[in-house]
Amino acid sequence: MQKVAPPMDVKLMNATATVLFLGALVLGLVALVQWTARQPLFAIRGISVVGDVVHNNDVTLRANLGGKIKGTFFTVDLNATKAAFEAVPWVRKAVVRREFPNRLRVVLQEQQAAAYWGDDSESRLLNTFGEVFEANVGEVDHDDMPRLNGPAEQAGQILGMYHTLSPLLTPLDMTLDQLTLTKRGGWRMQTDAGGEVELGRGTAEEITQRVQRFIGTVAQVAKEYGRTVDAVEQADLRYTEGYALRLRGVTTLAAPLPVPKQKTTGH
Repeated sequence: MQKVAPPMDVKLMNATATVLFLGALVLGLVALVQWTARQPLFAIRGISVVGDVVHNNDVTLRANLGGKIKGTFFTVDLNATKAAFEAVPWVRKAVVRREFPNRLRVVLQEQQAAAYWGDDSESRLLNTFGEVFEANVGEVDHDDMPRLNGPAEQAGQILGMYHTLSPLLTPLDMTLDQLTLTKRGGWRMQTDAGGEVELGRGTAEEITQRVQRFIGTVAQVAKEYGRTVDAVEQADLRYTEGYALRLRGVTTLAAPLPVPKQKTTGH
């Protein structure tokens, strides 16, 4: 006996009923999830903070985060919470995770100051990644940190140049106190003795060569005028054959590069 297919209108009614049933089921599940997510059991009861917290504690974190973390375990916005923590002074990076059923765990990475940044009046610092950040400079306990300056987008390059040039001053028993990259791309440094040295423009290798030539001869030049390298007020290394030098109590003079001694051989 041949099976008779149901009429088209019956098929349509069955399909519509199935869709409506599935739709109602989905809406019911969504409502159940939303209801569950709002239950007091899942309200955020605590936040565990671990990692670098040298410059922050529970009091300072609460003061800076008050009212910014909203929602329950299921509804809290982790990206917004991460941003709230990273807006706290001295916090460089925050990683936020949920801990069932009603807690958050936050791992903090604090800024590690490598240098003061900008003018003396500014409250900005440079971290070890070459990033500029705002902070209370009075909280810095590194009296020997240098001051770097220049375009903020080139802060990493400036920090790298500092690390390149600073060891070169060791033979003179001096430290690099300030380093500036001007808007025109010229470099300028100042020693802890107060001497300002114009380094000019160029690659890191070119700047290094100029500084090495200067360091290798300046003590001898200063000695000829009865001075030591601490007496250097200004020096300009932007010359091919030498540099201009001003010593305290001595008129500006030109110091040519030393001529290598000729070796003689016997016959």
